[in-house]
Amino acid sequence: MTEHTMKAFDADLQGLARNVAEMGGLAEKLIAEAVDALVKRDTKLAQQVIAADTLIDTLQRDIEEKAILTIARRQPMAVDLREIVAALRVSNDLERIGDLAKNIGKRVVALGNDFRVHPVLRGLEHMADLVLAALKQVLDAYARRDVAQALTVWKGDEEIDAVNNSLFRELLTYMMEDPRNITFCTHLLFCAKNIERMGDHATNIAETVHYMVEGHALPDERPKGDTTSLTAVPFPG
Repeated sequence: MTEHTMKAFDADLQGLARNVAEMGGLAEKLIAEAVDALVKRDTKLAQQVIAADTLIDTLQRDIEEKAILTIARRQPMAVDLREIVAALRVSNDLERIGDLAKNIGKRVVALGNDFRVHPVLRGLEHMADLVLAALKQVLDAYARRDVAQALTVWKGDEEIDAVNNSLFRELLTYMMEDPRNITFCTHLLFCAKNIERMGDHATNIAETVHYMVEGHALPDERPKGDTTSLTAVPFPG
């Protein structure tokens, strides 16, 4: 490539990186606000989270369009192509995290007046803190091309799964003890599963960082500690 073309290509890659960073910051904000709305029973904040998901969707589409255009214009190879593919993969995971935050917001709105203070909420907060820390760390690893840091996140997913398993058992116990708890605890079960899935997307990003830098997928199966059989079925939309 000519020097001019190389500079233009570098600008394209830097633009994609900026978009991913912006999207990552918004995803972190939505996680924090969704869980805050849940714990504080704040339906107004929950509705803001639901509405803000469209911003993440828009950023994801922008990244996709820029990535496709860059591939068509520059015809990159090797590590350059992997960087573009990585931006696409990371944006997809961040878009899904936004959807999961939106789902929690919808649960808060659906609960309405049926909401109550519950000891399990502290466990949900703890799991969300773990997920937020993992997401911050893996996005930093993506920006720095730091495989070691990404692998730390990849290996840490078991801790998030362990908290989710504990909450699952605790919520089932509350439901069996008193049928009046069933509706409320079921909503919390789905919220917990949504948070656990956010952690899975953080580990997906860690795998993408490894692929981007090393040029091949991780050889080992991801450590998993999720033994629950609950499948989170999100609200439509």
